[in-house]
Amino acid sequence: MYVKKYVKRLFGAVLAAAVCASLCACGNQPETQQSAAAVQATTVAQLAKASGEHRKVIIDTDTGADDASALILAAKQENVEILGVTVLVGNVNLEQSTQNALAALEIAGCDAPVYKGAEETFNGTVKTAFSVFGTDGMGDADLIHPKKQAEKGDAVDFILDTVRNNPNEVEIIALGPATNIAKAIQKAPDDMKKVKRIWSMGTTGLGPGNASPVAEFNVYADADAYKLMLDADLPVTVVGLDMCDGEAAWTDAQFEALEALNETGRFVSKSFGKIREFYKSNGSETVMNCDALAMMCALYPDFVNAVIDTHASCITEKNETYSQVIFYKKGFTYDLVKNNFDYNVTLVTDVNKSAYFNTFLQAIR
Repeated sequence: MYVKKYVKRLFGAVLAAAVCASLCACGNQPETQQSAAAVQATTVAQLAKASGEHRKVIIDTDTGADDASALILAAKQENVEILGVTVLVGNVNLEQSTQNALAALEIAGCDAPVYKGAEETFNGTVKTAFSVFGTDGMGDADLIHPKKQAEKGDAVDFILDTVRNNPNEVEIIALGPATNIAKAIQKAPDDMKKVKRIWSMGTTGLGPGNASPVAEFNVYADADAYKLMLDADLPVTVVGLDMCDGEAAWTDAQFEALEALNETGRFVSKSFGKIREFYKSNGSETVMNCDALAMMCALYPDFVNAVIDTHASCITEKNETYSQVIFYKKGFTYDLVKNNFDYNVTLVTDVNKSAYFNTFLQAIR
């Protein structure tokens, strides 16, 4: 049941075609890549750095290769303070997710603490993880040998303590299912009101799904948790699957550029080895990396071209639309639906896809 979001993204794409997704400065372009996109990427990176706003973040992750690349991207930002990383089951089991997070932070030179979280869904159902990123979620390339261990504390308690001690300053960047966040909201809803913003890589956006034609993996993995997060009247920004396809997907040449860059680039490239094999076996020459793109949306304001304010509703009934997230656009009157919504969810609807890879490459250079 636990099938990684990119696996089923291929299935969703086929259906879509048939019918008509602690301060851590812890922060080379290959000659063949000197294109308009590369120039544009440089501009984006410079603007992001020039914004200069100090950011305090917690990163919540079910660490596979895509999540690891996002952790590395965050750790390379000079203005980003990663207060901690909270992990949960998803791509891989909880212990492997923890080890992967520790290894990714270590390769990035970041000593942010890591806390273990949910091993089951919000309602207590035990899930078995499955990943086409390899058995270890990181390409089975013998990359995961972290020297550091996870902290003793619980992820949910860490989230609540950190938000409580830094009111209206902490942003949570969620790269996996929303279980840890939902448990924190359930345990101390008033404290979670002090979160500055939650950034979620989840939902299909305005496109097709990967877990089903209408559902995305992170939401499907724990729809009850995602619904609770959306309904809690917290400021949430969603980056859906539809933002990381097309020009945003990574090519063989781009993975080769990572390999040639440095140790960090080789770590990222090798961690994607198994998923690249899987995509090729299904006729695709490119691979989506939605988690690092969502991280870029959160940390690089000028990477995002357009957003809409919405009311978001997550379907939890066990039917064909299970875990679909419906977005009601602010300012649009729906004939058959009551329109007295709150509009606390911002949906990213356009990003600088052509600049994505080169901006990532520059960040880890």
